Amino acid sequence: MQIVLISGLSGSGKSVALKVLEDAGYYAVDNLPASLLAKLAAELRRLGYERVAVAVDVRSGVNIEALPQKVEHLRKTVGDLRVIFLEARDDTLIARFSETRRRHPLASDEVSLEEAIQKERDALESIAALGHRIDTSDLQANTLRAWIKDFMQIEATAGLTLMFQSFGFKYGIPLDADLVFDVRCLPNPHYDPLLRPFTGKDQPVIDFLENLPEVDQMYEDIRRFIATWLPSYARDNRSYLTVAIGCTGGQHRSVYLAEKLGQHFAASVRVLVRHRSAARRQVDHGARPADQ
Repeated sequence: MQIVLISGLSGSGKSVALKVLEDAGYYAVDNLPASLLAKLAAELRRLGYERVAVAVDVRSGVNIEALPQKVEHLRKTVGDLRVIFLEARDDTLIARFSETRRRHPLASDEVSLEEAIQKERDALESIAALGHRIDTSDLQANTLRAWIKDFMQIEATAGLTLMFQSFGFKYGIPLDADLVFDVRCLPNPHYDPLLRPFTGKDQPVIDFLENLPEVDQMYEDIRRFIATWLPSYARDNRSYLTVAIGCTGGQHRSVYLAEKLGQHFAASVRVLVRHRSAARRQVDHGARPADQ
């Protein structure tokens, strides 16, 4: 079992770090009292969770003083325990609280923001030495996300879902498409009366298209482009990347390529495959939907 403990100063980016891990598949818990850390670990282990991310900070109140002891105990019982401590300069924290108009958890009518920040530093001093410290003073949120991923060795595409969507240009380009590939230049099975009733998911059409060198070349070009640029899209912290592949009617060529590309990338990233126009055409003609 792996537990990642996130702590640090309010306004330093803890919620950003926790979200990165949650998107990567970690069971995420925010604002957990330090006294419950061992119980949480035991319960989640019993339930079969392998990766857990927990944010513990000054919001725990007096419980935070017990965190170093709890961490040392967990290190003996958990296979992999990592601590990330986020901090920032006072001027940066003051600016962030001013921009968001959020209230510091230790601030009050009697305690100014500057005093609250110093009080929090003092309370968390022993925790800062427990693990990896990151100064987020000059970091944008995207940069912090990338640093967390690097530290945890999270694959760049771990939090991204790649959707391949076939469509017919005669019905219009999908509004949700991020990338659009036009495959109308490939030979069209529609002109073969025996193939016309089928879709790119049916074996007769698959056999026809697989025997055409230009279809394989188109597949390789699209596959190579996506493989090259997918990590860059993932670093932009996208949740989805929709790749639309269009032919004239959206029934044969685009469906075949969307299916084949989906099968290839499913080995390395979460993949969805959808067929817009093929389903529409089959329903319009009273036949079975192509996407079932």
